[in-house]
Amino acid sequence: MKTRDLIDLVLLAALWGGSFLLIRIAAPAFGAFALMELRVGLAALVLLPVLFMQAGVGRLMANWRVLLVVGFFASALPFVLYGWAMLSVTASFASIVNATTPLFTALVAWVWLKDRLTPVALSGMLVGVLGVVVLVWGQASFKPGGSGWAVLACLGATLSYGLAAALTKRYLTGVAPMVTATGSQLFAALVLLPPALLTWPAQTPAASVWAAVVALAVLCSGLAYVLFFRLMASVGPARTVTVTFLIPVFGMLWGALVLDEAITPRMLAGCAVILLGTALATGVLGGLALGRKQRA
Repeated sequence: MKTRDLIDLVLLAALWGGSFLLIRIAAPAFGAFALMELRVGLAALVLLPVLFMQAGVGRLMANWRVLLVVGFFASALPFVLYGWAMLSVTASFASIVNATTPLFTALVAWVWLKDRLTPVALSGMLVGVLGVVVLVWGQASFKPGGSGWAVLACLGATLSYGLAAALTKRYLTGVAPMVTATGSQLFAALVLLPPALLTWPAQTPAASVWAAVVALAVLCSGLAYVLFFRLMASVGPARTVTVTFLIPVFGMLWGALVLDEAITPRMLAGCAVILLGTALATGVLGGLALGRKQRA
């Protein structure tokens, strides 16, 4: 991996890890629907000029039906679920649960697309589930005031990401990544507009909260998508997915530094087990082992 690619990877992880911090700051003031409408709407405004320069608007309109569905599962639904969940759980916790996304992606691809699932990948999924159990054991109460439903919302968001990946693979193969990125944000904004207007906060949030919203949209969505697809083109999906291993690190770091969130031994243990399962399910460990065997 070249130096620029490595910098892009770390910066992408820092941005996506920081998104949980920004959601945690802005969600109480805006609510889930209004916050995420601003996130995807502003991100679409950032990406649309780039798409215009690449002459990709016609391609976007030709695939608008699929992009509408992908936008719902890739952005609208999971973003709202996280926005609601983080009224109850910390940024650190949510960033760790987010690491299960590749597990759900592999599971959906196996069930729906009939992708081959090796015994190692299956064991990785089971290990990942064990990591979630370790993370939430004794804490996910479904009693009033408990965080049980928030935990399920976070897991629902990662499942939604997995569905979006399968939809993209099945119906948008060959479509330029920037078209997919811009279209998903644009149509997610259209989907979220009615509930956002209905739940718009009666009191204008503080300037610091608005700053968090702008950073969430422009940096954690707009810029992050550019970095993500640049990495996909430069180093391929197998290496790009390793950003999953860095996001919880930054999520916990930003949460501790800015919000003074506690990082407990249970969180570290759950994170380690989830990341091990992800490495097995995505073939990262297997790929490294194979590479060593071939060089020998």
